[in-house]
Amino acid sequence: MIFCSLYSGSSGNSIFVGNGNTNILVDAGMAGKHLDSAIKEINQNPEEVDAIFITHEHIDHIKGAGVMSRKYDIPIYANERTWIAMENKVGKIKDHNIKIINDKHITIKDMDIINYNIPHDAACPVGYTMISGNKRASIATDLGCFTSEVKENIKDSEVILLESNHDTEMLKFGPYPYDLKKRILSNVGHLSNEACGNALLEVLKNGCKKIVLGHLSETNNHPDLAYETVAGVLRENGVILGKEVDLAMAHRGKPSNYIEF
Repeated sequence: MIFCSLYSGSSGNSIFVGNGNTNILVDAGMAGKHLDSAIKEINQNPEEVDAIFITHEHIDHIKGAGVMSRKYDIPIYANERTWIAMENKVGKIKDHNIKIINDKHITIKDMDIINYNIPHDAACPVGYTMISGNKRASIATDLGCFTSEVKENIKDSEVILLESNHDTEMLKFGPYPYDLKKRILSNVGHLSNEACGNALLEVLKNGCKKIVLGHLSETNNHPDLAYETVAGVLRENGVILGKEVDLAMAHRGKPSNYIEF
């Protein structure tokens, strides 16, 4: 199985997941030309992307979805409420490429994609777990809090991209207006570095091999700070980094963490 973050951050998000036969994108939140070049940069062919799965309708997750669908005739999968919320943002999509998710389990060729509810201020936001044979990878970003449903759906994955959005003190004393700070800190906002570390303690018991920290705020976080905060929580609780689990950062503006497992 192949997992690679193409872009991850408040300015755009997209993840490539493949298995040699089936290739999908989870979100397409950068301009189409950037997604196109990022896919090629990891030696994959954008013409061979079988589907785009959308987590929610915010622009940093859908910006290039319409362009990619029209250029390469790619189906876009989203639940009905998300489709309604995003349809005027993605442009005209061919009828056969509008795929409404009505079930928790979708199969694309030989890959199974499980969707689950996440707590975020969007119409009907979801996370995804991809399964190929006995391999599993999960993506859980844009979380106001780490719920039992999220935990249950990602805990058996070998690779997890989990949100480590902000440092709480940077956010509280930073330049954002009060209402935006309140939204980010709410249970339908974003997961802080410390909350991310505590969430990981809940899932590492199940044998996850690789954690990628993603969706960092450009204003209220820094990659080194996110890493050290999460790593500190893990170390304080007896987790040996590099032995029991690898911890890495998703880059904001280019492909990173190309993982084959």
